[in-house]
Amino acid sequence: MNEGSVGCNNDLVSSRWSLLLWQVPMVLLLIGAFSGELAHTVLWTVGFAVSGVSCVVNARRCGRRHCFYTGPLYLGAAAASVFYGIHVLPLGSNGWDWILGIAAAGTLFARLLEGMLGKYAERPNAR
Repeated sequence: MNEGSVGCNNDLVSSRWSLLLWQVPMVLLLIGAFSGELAHTVLWTVGFAVSGVSCVVNARRCGRRHCFYTGPLYLGAAAASVFYGIHVLPLGSNGWDWILGIAAAGTLFARLLEGMLGKYAERPNAR
């Protein structure tokens, strides 16, 4: 059975938690983009980390396809944000743009895959 289009009762993206787990972190990214260097670093690190952990948990909970990709992507963006912000990661003067651009492109790609393959991946070990 192809479960790509079958719903999931445990999907956090479709729950009341979605606002807290993904929308608030995206607001942090927006605020951080217009803040000083320290606030930018902290807000982007926290925003991407919360979204990344939420996606990893959601992928495990219900197999939401785009969460399998965006979870690690956002965790990588959180790491890149902290390391760029403390001047350890040399991304040049446009480092913040690179971090956001890669995260946005990866998110778009994950959404496209979900549109083509269905919202939920088959999970042979699902209980």
